[in-house]
Amino acid sequence: MSTQRPNVLLLMADDHRFDAIAAHGDPTVQSPVMDELIRNGVTFTRNWHYGSYSGAVCIATRAALHTGCNSHQASLQKDLRDDLQDRNLPDVHTIHPNRVTLGQALRNNGYYTYMTGKWHNDGKSFNRSFCDGSKIFLYGMGSHYDVPTFEYDPTGEYDRSNENVSHGIHSSELFANTAIDFIKGYDRDEPFYLNVGFTSPHDPRDAPEEYDAMYNKDEIPLPANFKEPDFDQGHNRIRDETLAAFPRDEDEIKQHIADYYAMITHQNKCMGDIIDALKDKGILENTIIIYTADHGLAVGQHGLMGKQNMYEHSLRVPLIMSGPGIPRGLRCCELTQTPDVYPTIMHLTDTPCPDTVTCNDLVPVMEGADSKRKHLFSRYFDLQRGIRNHRYKLIRYYRQEIKDMPQSAGCDKVQFFDLQRDPWETQDRYGSAEYQAVIENMADALKADMDANDDPLKDVPILI
Repeated sequence: MSTQRPNVLLLMADDHRFDAIAAHGDPTVQSPVMDELIRNGVTFTRNWHYGSYSGAVCIATRAALHTGCNSHQASLQKDLRDDLQDRNLPDVHTIHPNRVTLGQALRNNGYYTYMTGKWHNDGKSFNRSFCDGSKIFLYGMGSHYDVPTFEYDPTGEYDRSNENVSHGIHSSELFANTAIDFIKGYDRDEPFYLNVGFTSPHDPRDAPEEYDAMYNKDEIPLPANFKEPDFDQGHNRIRDETLAAFPRDEDEIKQHIADYYAMITHQNKCMGDIIDALKDKGILENTIIIYTADHGLAVGQHGLMGKQNMYEHSLRVPLIMSGPGIPRGLRCCELTQTPDVYPTIMHLTDTPCPDTVTCNDLVPVMEGADSKRKHLFSRYFDLQRGIRNHRYKLIRYYRQEIKDMPQSAGCDKVQFFDLQRDPWETQDRYGSAEYQAVIENMADALKADMDANDDPLKDVPILI
């Protein structure tokens, strides 16, 4: 067994919700590599992302992971109300320059840092995070078979004139092959941090034919919470929601789910290829492997298609860890948020954690300590705020007047769910006398979090 500090492999998906993994209870999707990571390590079963100030939820959630902060703190941004009025989001891609990124902290403390795949933040923060990289995707989405990427640019400018388009190879294979080449050719003395940002299973969901053939829409069960949305959540006609027709058609939704699963199974295979490269190199046992996603996806649940909402299918994402220093076969039910990855890696690699990090180290939790966290929080734009604890969830919706639009967006509404009794979130209990004390306590906790983060909606009452 090597005594060298462990290597770190961080694998991050785009749009992969928590329950779309066989080992997490879905009998339809095939995910053997992810299942094996869960068997050999820890899966955190109540992991949320922190939310976003734009429809491109991945920008803020990735920035949060790379800074170890919530999405209020991670990036440069204007007041959300100004953004709504102007319909202009300057600087949203820019990670706050005062935040030490995960790659930067490792790089400054003896790690060689390298990335391939989706970054979706600014080039300057990429360069202070990584020593090198290849097939770097700085955008949000696009064709999986014509991927525009950059090679490492020492200036950090990443001018589009230097962009290269990889034709005919699926994005998951492109990024996996780049990671494999890095692993095979790595001959430096220092340990490495390798970040692989998949653009899968984000649409367009066009997995290779052999993976599409694995899923027949007629054999796909509809989710128990399939229905039409019955109120304006704020962005009911955002791009993601127009991927399926209105009213929602059962067969069309089943096909979307089949395509979603095919993308996950193909990505799963590519992840296995990367792990096999670690094994062939003889370094698997000294490599920490972490798998997570920027956010989940509705794909027909609650009549929605996208991630711009506060339901579990969109907020709850995988967080799986395996490798040296990590227990085997542990299902951790404590409340976690994706940026907890950062201080946890610092602990596992014996690296000093910067004082700009505000999230929680999960090593004590893996060792059996009680979590310090009593609630999870998330937000979407200036339209939704969410809070949950181990059992209950409260969602606050806001109505906003938006410049140059013929009608307002959103509504003044509160939802409350008992997730233990109602895991599909179909029974809104807001206003029930049985839950009134819990509702008030959760509203107080949400208000305290909004005050602490100077949320622009902090002075609007939570309860209606």
